[in-house]
Amino acid sequence: MMRRLLVANRGEIACRVMRTASAMGIETVAVYSDADAGAMHVAQADRAVRIGPAEAAQSYLNGAAILEAAARAGADAIHPGYGFLSENPEFAEAVEAAGLIFVGPSAEAMRLMGLKDAAKARMEAAGVPVVPGYHGSDQDDGRLAAEADAIGYPVLIKAVAGGGGKGMRRVEAASGFAAALASARAEAKAAFGNADVLVEKWVTAPRHIEVQVFGDGERAVHLYERDCSLQRRHQKVIEEAPAPGMTAEVREAMGAAAVRAAEAIGYKGAGTVEFIVDGGGGLRADGFWFMEMNTRLQVEHPVTEAITGVDLVEWQLRVASGAPLPMAQGDIPLQGHAFEARLYAEDVPAGFLPATGTLTHLKFGAGARADTGVRAGDVISPWYDPMIAKVITHGATRAEALSALERALSDTQVAGSVTNVVFLRRLARHAGFAAGEVDTGLIERDIEALSAAPVPCTRCRSLAAIAALGLHEGAQGGFALWEPIWHPVAMVSGGEEIAARVAVTPEGFSVRLGEVEHRVSRDGAGWRVDGIRVPAQIFAGPGEVCIYWGNTYVFAVPDPLNAQGAGAAGDAVVAPMPGLVRQVLVAVGDTVEAGDPLALLEAMKMEHTLTAPRAGVVARVAAQDGDQVEAGVELIGLEAGA
Repeated sequence: MMRRLLVANRGEIACRVMRTASAMGIETVAVYSDADAGAMHVAQADRAVRIGPAEAAQSYLNGAAILEAAARAGADAIHPGYGFLSENPEFAEAVEAAGLIFVGPSAEAMRLMGLKDAAKARMEAAGVPVVPGYHGSDQDDGRLAAEADAIGYPVLIKAVAGGGGKGMRRVEAASGFAAALASARAEAKAAFGNADVLVEKWVTAPRHIEVQVFGDGERAVHLYERDCSLQRRHQKVIEEAPAPGMTAEVREAMGAAAVRAAEAIGYKGAGTVEFIVDGGGGLRADGFWFMEMNTRLQVEHPVTEAITGVDLVEWQLRVASGAPLPMAQGDIPLQGHAFEARLYAEDVPAGFLPATGTLTHLKFGAGARADTGVRAGDVISPWYDPMIAKVITHGATRAEALSALERALSDTQVAGSVTNVVFLRRLARHAGFAAGEVDTGLIERDIEALSAAPVPCTRCRSLAAIAALGLHEGAQGGFALWEPIWHPVAMVSGGEEIAARVAVTPEGFSVRLGEVEHRVSRDGAGWRVDGIRVPAQIFAGPGEVCIYWGNTYVFAVPDPLNAQGAGAAGDAVVAPMPGLVRQVLVAVGDTVEAGDPLALLEAMKMEHTLTAPRAGVVARVAAQDGDQVEAGVELIGLEAGA
């Protein structure tokens, strides 16, 4: 067994791996960038080594720096986690060349599965069903268009390298193929350095079902399937295991195909075989096709752990140390149902814009497993993925597990950054999802209802007004000799300016919001509004108040001493988060219309287009290509047109 394990990653997955390693008596080593010097994974490790500045390319993607850290710390094994270098065959080879254990598959297996076209050819040879399509090396435009015609529209153009939905375009008819091909190639080239694509048949009512496999280099087993169909722009949102509607016949066929795929490449360790499934008319043994294989531990692995009782990280560490597969196929249990929701710092109503901030308050709902790499006081920085946590629930049935997920999300409290928790809760309550009617288009079909900002009622606003004045932690009630004194308070929620007045009364408080007045009083640790106990909790932080009442309602409390006028917002385009200005698209004197692109900002591993809030003339350009800017900094100023 390995003695000292370096985790070549950060955040949630680094903490997850260290938790199991420590329980097994293995010492742990963290690596960190300058942005992560005080991070949770650094505090959790037995040792920690700095590997570079905040940029991932100079730290977590710097294989040489990580190997040097392993030597300095005396590590004898490296676990790559997921993302970063986890599927980099050159890094795996370098680890083994240094005489260390690489906790993962061989470099050869990574290469075989790294390019989608080559992987599909190998899977077809191994008897694994693949989607009808063209996976050849001839990348001539005419050849690809002819293949699309032969396959039959609609088709999917997909980059042969990479993942995450980049370089993918659905094409409905031949007339749109050339433009979609050029767009997919450009995106693939920018993201992966490889513009090659494949063309496949678009599956109607597609579902994304993947099978967890585990191998020892010769034999493999599967640990059942996960349904990852609840996606937005090819990014997973909520995952579950087992897949709804799965039958014993289809599970056996899909599991056997996944095992054949793993054994065909001599796979060692944890991996995932992903299938695209025709969800129309129920699951069928002849209705699934190989899509790709992820040669690493998946983000959603906890749902498999919940239904099998297996610690997949423990299996990884044991098999990497030379142990055989811990269980035979027939011994792996399947118990109950599990869900995982990915909690992110992102502004959903603003188009799922990644967010930053200091987490002034963080509390997860009881009864759920929360895998996280942050604590209250930690910073969600612009340098890395803005995941806060994965919330996992388990129940005897799908309905029980989904109900537990909804409760856990309702009880989750985050302050200091906007999050997608309301969006996740709405998904958990979605009637179609609850009925098991899942496919990859569900979210986009209902995106407006799912992503709309929650509107606080006047009772919620009255609690926020009390907290905005700092009165929510004071003594109960007060004494007034004459008439009560009304204290004005201004707040902003969802862009709406809210004016309230609060008076302290012998019973508690009176709050006036326009023509509405509410009587508010304490009830032990809770509150009563107009005599009715309400299940609301309050958190007041710097410049904001959060009311946790099923949904999370955030109220900004403007500083009355701040002389900046609100009217300037329509004239200034500011950086919504810290980031790198990739390109300024306008110059002083240019005339623009509302919605015109003005600049490209790179942040949170994504590129964001900043647009004109109204028509006008560019009066100021305060940034140039390559500038690193902070959130709230004006980049472009507008003035009224002539």
